[in-house]
Amino acid sequence: MGSSSSSVVVPFLGALQASLSVLLTIAAGVLAAQTNLLSEKSSKEISKLCVRLFLPALLIVNVGSQLHLDTGIRYVPIILYALFYNLSSMLLGWAITRVFGMPEWVTPAVAFNNTTALPLLLVQSLDATGILASLDESGDVIERAKSYFLVNAMVGNSLTFALGPKLLNGQEEDAPDADEEKEDQTEEEADSELESQREEAEDANEDSSLLPNRAVRNGTRAEYEAYKHGRKYWAKLPKWAQTTLDFAYQFLNAPLIGAAIGALLGLVPALHTAFFNEQQEGGWANAWLTTAVKNVGNLFATLQVIVVGVKLSQAMLRMKKGEASGNVPWVPMVTVSVIRFVVWPAISIPLIYLLATKTSVLSNDPILWFCMMLMPTGPPAMKLTALADVNGASDEQKMSIAKFLTISYAMSPLICFAVVGSLKAAQAAVGG
Repeated sequence: MGSSSSSVVVPFLGALQASLSVLLTIAAGVLAAQTNLLSEKSSKEISKLCVRLFLPALLIVNVGSQLHLDTGIRYVPIILYALFYNLSSMLLGWAITRVFGMPEWVTPAVAFNNTTALPLLLVQSLDATGILASLDESGDVIERAKSYFLVNAMVGNSLTFALGPKLLNGQEEDAPDADEEKEDQTEEEADSELESQREEAEDANEDSSLLPNRAVRNGTRAEYEAYKHGRKYWAKLPKWAQTTLDFAYQFLNAPLIGAAIGALLGLVPALHTAFFNEQQEGGWANAWLTTAVKNVGNLFATLQVIVVGVKLSQAMLRMKKGEASGNVPWVPMVTVSVIRFVVWPAISIPLIYLLATKTSVLSNDPILWFCMMLMPTGPPAMKLTALADVNGASDEQKMSIAKFLTISYAMSPLICFAVVGSLKAAQAAVGG
């Protein structure tokens, strides 16, 4: 009995320590904001830098190094599973919102959990507590786990950008750039405005670029000429073609490009050897280029969680200033929390266990099983803060959402129950 109890308590305490380490990293972001080390504006710039530079670099290295021609098939179930649980969550959130009359932001809160920074930081902490080693003692276990979570995050981000730009992104710093269409302009007015923008861009680029002014000027001019001709071809397309291409373009974001580059480097044997093998084994680019990209990518997880702390600090300040209004919507908060911390683990853990033990769909990798069991679990993504602005919500509702997110992230240690359940299920699958 004592041995059985210990077998549960030890991983539970390890998972609790790991989740608390994530929470303390968030607290560091709160402290940085409270001591004016980071402002809300600078945190947005850091978040944009994380998503558009650090995360693609991390995907290039982690996906590329783990991907081979003989192992690439193991990522297909992750992509299909990510599509399944994200789309199912979106449908569930939509139904709950409509049937029970909950606020509109409940749909994205149910649909999209934090799939990037928090899982990556959790993996690092779980490795430090020895939990991952209990499943697999190989040296690349943490890199493999990160690559699985990153592929899942790539799918989640792509769905977010493509299916919910108006509901989720708004002016969010990690959303794709989008120029407003001005359909009422004549072609002459549009060309005149574009020419004015080109001249302003040339002046700005000459001041900021280290390249010779002539090269900067020619490059900017070529860019705007290509855009002008492309716009004319775009206008000639039928409406259905424009709609289809515009929808497809929403999937083209920096993390997806990084994952594609990583897949190319991993699946082409000559490139994989050059970028990821040891130098004596033909990896001529590993020590300098791959290492540089890896150093950049490793900045992502911690910095992004710090940014979450800065955002939560701003939320708490709004709570302080609006003490008489903005009540916490307890029913939506409990609903979202139960779905994310209870319902999805209750679905994903037995589902992945059955797939691992009763079918050959998943590769024989307990770390893969463990990661897939955890993928749908966790607090909502921070994009809800942008949703309130997009929907023209009142200040009272914005404060309610801010309080909701603050409480959700304070509850993040609840993930330790899902961690223990996933660990025990993965160990049982190995034994089975």
